[in-house]
Amino acid sequence: MPRPSIAEVSALIADLAALRRSQDRTSTEYAALMDRKADLLERIAAHTPGDTEAAEVARLARERADALKSAN
Repeated sequence: MPRPSIAEVSALIADLAALRRSQDRTSTEYAALMDRKADLLERIAAHTPGDTEAAEVARLARERADALKSAN
């Protein structure tokens, strides 16, 4: 699992902001963005062994992203 880059984190934050401002966002777009977020958080947690908080945040993000995928 590759270590996430600052560019990836910045791109995700920019995409989150753009989606929040969008008047015509779809649930599919939101689910895809939450999947990217979960992936990024899982990669961060994988590269910070012993950080239980990072692992828990990643786990919760993955649960939410999977639930959104199931709803679509």
